[in-house]
Amino acid sequence: MSSELKKIERAARFLQRRLKISPTIGLVLGSGLSDALGELEQKQRFLWEQIPHFPRPTVMGHAGEWVFGVLEKKSVLISRGRVHFYEGYSMSEIAFPIRVMKLLGIKRVILTNAAGAINKDFSVGDFVLIRDHINTIPDNPLRGENISELGPRFPNLLDAYSVRLRALAKEAARDMGLELKEGVYVATPGPMYETPAEIEAYKRWGADVVGMSTVPEVIAARHCGLEVLAISVVTNMAAGIGSDKLTHEEVLEITKRREGDLAKLLRAIVAKM
Repeated sequence: MSSELKKIERAARFLQRRLKISPTIGLVLGSGLSDALGELEQKQRFLWEQIPHFPRPTVMGHAGEWVFGVLEKKSVLISRGRVHFYEGYSMSEIAFPIRVMKLLGIKRVILTNAAGAINKDFSVGDFVLIRDHINTIPDNPLRGENISELGPRFPNLLDAYSVRLRALAKEAARDMGLELKEGVYVATPGPMYETPAEIEAYKRWGADVVGMSTVPEVIAARHCGLEVLAISVVTNMAAGIGSDKLTHEEVLEITKRREGDLAKLLRAIVAKM
């Protein structure tokens, strides 16, 4: 057994001994979205610093805790925040929470993030369902020794973003009368925002939105057999697309403004799972 798997199992056992429920759905709430879903029934809360081997978020807008409970009659785990490559974490550390989710019995995961719009048909505040991705982060969580107990050496990413879950999300949005756009997400290393020339290149590649997260988690989740749904909140127009200078504070402001509608959408999606 690899040393990494031993760490994952230790973290999972720590939680299993304390949990009142067995979650089947995981939700990862991105920048500024940590409070989006409010209170849960049968709530249990664990700070990441309490859980063995967990990383510690260093970015404003990422609370760094797991909340377990019941949402829309489903047993869920809500990750309030995440860690990123640009914070100096290894890909194993970034993937660690997703892999613990797997050992806790989670089958499906919903990932959210804040993103910049490359597609000029998108506007600040839009919700974008990710249908595929382009990865420019110069590493991935599967490099090195394969943890065969979790998944195969060469996983297939053909259906990285579940067609079935995307259909559920579109149905939930229609029921709410909420516009849900769809596009390709390009993941960049960060922490700097992209240059106009880089954004032009990503546009030619076919990218619609750009961000600094999510893809490593998707790779880890698909490797270990989790079904994935991902939604971006457009917080700004990307460099060269919009005229404004970009700041993290403005990103958090937009996510807070759209938090209520995102919460309703996520609850409606969970209810259909």
